Amino acid sequence: MSKLREYGCNVENILKISNEKLGELIYPVSFWKRKVQYIKKSTEILNSKYNNDIPNTIEGLCKLPGVGPKMAHLCMQIAWNEVTGIGVDTHVHRISNRVGWVKTKTPEETRKALEKLLPKELWIEVNQLLVGFGQQICQPVKPLCSSCLNNKICPFGIKNLNSKVKK
Repeated sequence: MSKLREYGCNVENILKISNEKLGELIYPVSFWKRKVQYIKKSTEILNSKYNNDIPNTIEGLCKLPGVGPKMAHLCMQIAWNEVTGIGVDTHVHRISNRVGWVKTKTPEETRKALEKLLPKELWIEVNQLLVGFGQQICQPVKPLCSSCLNNKICPFGIKNLNSKVKK
C-alpha cells in the first residue's frame, strides 16, 4: 500500500497506470496478477458509477470485482466509521474453529456465528487480534502451540501438544 500511495492511489492515476506498473507497485501481494485486474476493473466502475468514490453499502462494495464480505465489512469500518460485521479471513476462520468458538466450514459461516456469539462492540477488535495471532503463533501449518499462552485452554493446542508427547 505504501508504494501505491506514493504513486497516487486515486481513480485518475489508477485508470492511467499500466497493468505492468500496477503489478510492480502491489508485488509481492499474493495473487498480484489477478488483483491488478480487480483493481483496474473496480477503478473503472468507481469512475463510471460512483463519481470516483466508493460505495457506502456492503452490497455495493461486494459488487466490485475481488471484494468479498471480509473486505466490505473492513471498508465500511475504515471508510465510513460504521461497524456492519466482522471481517473474517482465513486466520479468523481457522483460529475461531481451533479454539472451539465455532464449528464452521467457511469464513462466511464463521462471520455469522461470531456475530451471534460476540457483542457488537468487540467486532472490530476480533479481526485485528486474530489476524496477527494467526500470522505469528497459530499458523496454518506448524502452529507454535508450545509457546502459545493459550495452550492450556485451547482444545487444538492441548491436542497438538499431547500428540507430540506421545510420539
